[in-house]
Amino acid sequence: MNEQEFKARTKQLALRVIRLVEQLPQTRIADVIGKQLLRSATSVGANYRAAC
Repeated sequence: MNEQEFKARTKQLALRVIRLVEQLPQTRIADVIGKQLLRSATSVGANYRAAC
C-alpha cells in the first residue's frame, strides 16, 4: 500500500466513524463514547499526514 492509498483509507475510516457517531442515541453515555471514538478515528489520518 502506498502513501496515497493509505491517506484515502484513513479518510474513509474517519468518514465512516462520523456517520456511525451520528447514528448513536442521544444519551449522555453515547455522547461521551461517541466523542472519544470520533477523536481517535480522525486522529489516525491527521497523524499520518503530519508524519509524511
